[in-house]
Amino acid sequence: MREIVFDTETTGLSFAGGDRMVEIGCVELVNRVETGRTFHAYFHPERDMPAEAERVHGLSAAFLSKHPVFAAGVQALLEFIGDAPLIAHNAGFDFSFLNGELERCGNTAVCHSRMVDTLAIARTRHPGAKHTLDALCSRYGIDRSHRVLHGALLDAQLLAQVYVELMGGRQIGLGLVSEAAPIIVEPVAAVPVRARPLRVFSASVEELAAHAAFLKGVKEPLWEVVASD
Repeated sequence: MREIVFDTETTGLSFAGGDRMVEIGCVELVNRVETGRTFHAYFHPERDMPAEAERVHGLSAAFLSKHPVFAAGVQALLEFIGDAPLIAHNAGFDFSFLNGELERCGNTAVCHSRMVDTLAIARTRHPGAKHTLDALCSRYGIDRSHRVLHGALLDAQLLAQVYVELMGGRQIGLGLVSEAAPIIVEPVAAVPVRARPLRVFSASVEELAAHAAFLKGVKEPLWEVVASD
């Protein structure tokens, strides 16, 4: 089963209120194992960057002005995500921006039936606990030491590990290896084995005599008791 874990960075909290997506990062899973395939892009938001948003992700308007607008990169994004389920943390937020940008440039929105929300899963599995991405990484022992600022691809990579743990963890040998990369075992040619003649060892006359003398000295030997029974 192919799934896409993704995360977005934005200029604010509301697409309907005029905010825009400025970064998206996607990680491909097949049977809940990372394949190594990712998608990552920055977008020119065609507007300013509020200071509070820049403090979160560190993306300035000057930096983003060097990147294409969403419409210019949408086809590559759509080809990458395909028709796979899309997994995000607080997925309603990320879907609102993804679908807002898609519709803004004349594309069909992603159906919400494809949405998987790891925040909702975490609340069900760990009621009463903290459910931020940082908290879940700590719970599952996932190294996030390199997460100084929010970044879409980094957060998607961390979330992919969290998602696998939320769904029961990676279990080796239970069909979790990608069917697209089967392990092929090449047949090994049979190696002829050369038979050796049997070697027969016989006791000498002296050895037989010594053995008979030893047996005479054994008191109530077990073999005689068994024979009498």
